[in-house]
Amino acid sequence: MTRLLVVADTHAPRRWKSVPPRLVPLLEGADVVLHAGDVCVPAVLDELSAFAPVRVVLGNNDGPEVASWGGGVPETLSLEVDGVRLAMIHDAGPRQGRGRRMRRRFPEADVVVYGHSHIPMDLVEDGTHLFNPGSPTDKRRQPRHTAGILEIAAGELVRHEIVAL
Repeated sequence: MTRLLVVADTHAPRRWKSVPPRLVPLLEGADVVLHAGDVCVPAVLDELSAFAPVRVVLGNNDGPEVASWGGGVPETLSLEVDGVRLAMIHDAGPRQGRGRRMRRRFPEADVVVYGHSHIPMDLVEDGTHLFNPGSPTDKRRQPRHTAGILEIAAGELVRHEIVAL
């Protein structure tokens, strides 16, 4: 089984001073960390990579320092983890039509991970599994800071959960 910790919108250094203490146990159990953008400073990625390998996409607030981290950070990312195809993008656009748009953009993806809205979301829309972890540091109008967990085993997504921190 592979466990992925999913975060987005950490907005350092304004919101992220260091790894939030409630995120540490989730990081300690992660095999891979996915960051769906708006990192803002590469030190966040350095901190996260001390726990597990990090895959990241650029957010609208990420500058050249984040873009060049680890040999280069793309705007979108497609990867396969134990037979499950994941796609990642920071901004999946407006709520209406999002599932159809993401299916067109990532036709092979089993799950599309995104951020930007700071609104946790775990649902299937128009045949597309959409997963937004919210934010561990900038909850905006949400009741809690959040992160996401994806667990994959033998080619199946066996767990997908938004975790309140």
